[in-house]
Amino acid sequence: MHWQDIPEDSLAVLRRGSVIPAHLLALDGERKLDTRRQRAMTRYYLDAGAGGVAVGVHSTQFAIRDVGLYQPVLELAMQTAREWTPIGGKRPLFMVAGLAGKTAQAVREASLAQGLGYHAGLLSLAAMKGASEDELVAHCRAVADVMPVVGFYLQPAVGGIHLPASFWRRFAAIDNVVAIKMAPFNRYRTLDVIRGVVQARAEDRVTLYTGNDDHIVLDLAVPFTFMREGRPVTVRIRGGLLGHWSVWTKRAVDLLERIHREVAAGPLSPEMLALDAQVTDCNAALFDVAHDFHGCIAGCHEVLRRQGLLQGTWCLDPLEGLSEGQAAELSRVQRDYPHLVDDDFVAAHRERWLA
Repeated sequence: MHWQDIPEDSLAVLRRGSVIPAHLLALDGERKLDTRRQRAMTRYYLDAGAGGVAVGVHSTQFAIRDVGLYQPVLELAMQTAREWTPIGGKRPLFMVAGLAGKTAQAVREASLAQGLGYHAGLLSLAAMKGASEDELVAHCRAVADVMPVVGFYLQPAVGGIHLPASFWRRFAAIDNVVAIKMAPFNRYRTLDVIRGVVQARAEDRVTLYTGNDDHIVLDLAVPFTFMREGRPVTVRIRGGLLGHWSVWTKRAVDLLERIHREVAAGPLSPEMLALDAQVTDCNAALFDVAHDFHGCIAGCHEVLRRQGLLQGTWCLDPLEGLSEGQAAELSRVQRDYPHLVDDDFVAAHRERWLA
């Protein structure tokens, strides 16, 4: 499957810039898949206005592959997206499947995802730790031979590897790359990605998405200008594929729409600029920055548990859960930033999603 085979309206969703939540995993008290609540989460994201969902990614827990849940979870999300009529009616979506492992596994996962109807694969390189740049590029090319690819710069704190600008230049030159999610949580490394795309002359084909949950607003609001052969080239990060946006998703959609409006009208308001620190403060609680991201998935689960979409914060790994003081921090940011919380929206529609 080549990117030109993606339906034009779905590709337009990606390129315009959308909210793409990194789908969470609903488990019951025995740490088994809770199908009803997993489906309800997908319905929530679509009703909130998300442009699609990313399934089988870090927030869905990479360990789903070890317990036989990778294919069932991808199938359930795609089936739900096809059958559900969101608020406001059906609209095109851009569906992303997480791809992981060494080359043989990643190619198998790409074949499965492509067969299920996913438009692109978000390619994690965490399993390629220790590989040379040539080996990494060959790995990416092998997966891109199967389906369109979204690059993924995962922060080292949760298993990612350092990827220099030279890698991103070569990666962006692969014709079947459609986007890159930048999530190194590092300004210098984020610039490496953007510079690599510009050097590859791929800025019109490769859409940039933020995954920097610690810097969401300014990633989306500011231009990035680099010189190429003596001339300035300006690009923008168009949307977000974020674990942070797996919760409070309605407010994320409102926020992205506001950023797009203000960028088009210019200049940015002081209120918009102030939101960057507020959103980052929320993320510190969600992602458990105080404990080196130990509770980053459980923190998102806790928000949905409080809203009634999940029954608990269970993760596949029994040792993974909320850290000491994290629940209190979540209560603080919910109290301090009510304009970033969508509890009322969830309460109004929850029973419909759970039906």
